[in-house]
Amino acid sequence: MTPLRCLLIDDEMLARLALRQALEPHTDITVVGECGNAEEAILAVDRLHPDLVFLDIHMPGMDGLELASRLPAGALPWIVFATAYDTHALRAFDAGAIDYVLKPIDQDRFDHCIARLLQRWRQMEAPPTRFHALATAARRMSVRVGEHHRVIRVADIDYASAEGNYVSLHVGGESILHRESMKNLELELGPEQFLRIHRRTLVNVDRVREVHPLFHGDAEIVLRDGTRLTLSRRFRDAAKPVLGLR
Repeated sequence: MTPLRCLLIDDEMLARLALRQALEPHTDITVVGECGNAEEAILAVDRLHPDLVFLDIHMPGMDGLELASRLPAGALPWIVFATAYDTHALRAFDAGAIDYVLKPIDQDRFDHCIARLLQRWRQMEAPPTRFHALATAARRMSVRVGEHHRVIRVADIDYASAEGNYVSLHVGGESILHRESMKNLELELGPEQFLRIHRRTLVNVDRVREVHPLFHGDAEIVLRDGTRLTLSRRFRDAAKPVLGLR
């Protein structure tokens, strides 16, 4: 399994150290950076592209809840809030958190949180099966468009791309904006049918026609309608068995 890339955001160094110690038994998670305030964090998320963020709620200046609201939804990592007050739990989930942990960290509760995260991560990386493909073909999703909802057959989506605070669903030459994070959309669409080829792109594997190697480990994916998308080096190993590459 590809390790989860994790960023720690807390204004207290000892709190970041406690998170590092709690993460030590979990070898499927790699800490790629630490930040002591929201301004540093915004730059780090854009530069490091973490899959997971542990985010303190109470920080001087911009707090964790405001920081979460300012991150672009299209490229939003999973967020686990760290807080000393369980009264913040509802606000944390309203801000898009996938979970929260209380300070001081209880290792059993923390391990339970990590187990759920890794289970979801494995589901996202699982290879497709015929049963899953048939289930995906029958599914629908609803997207708010103005004052009404547009119902889309999941199998009709060619690919999805991050667009600022939205994701754009590309369906038969039409682009439909949907306010959702790429990670949540990936779970909604189903990793058995939609392959992450870039931190900002998901593609319907049934639409892939050709794959052309590029420089530095990247590749170009050509869809049936001629659309060209980048398969980044970071996601190429996971894409190989799905696309039959060697």
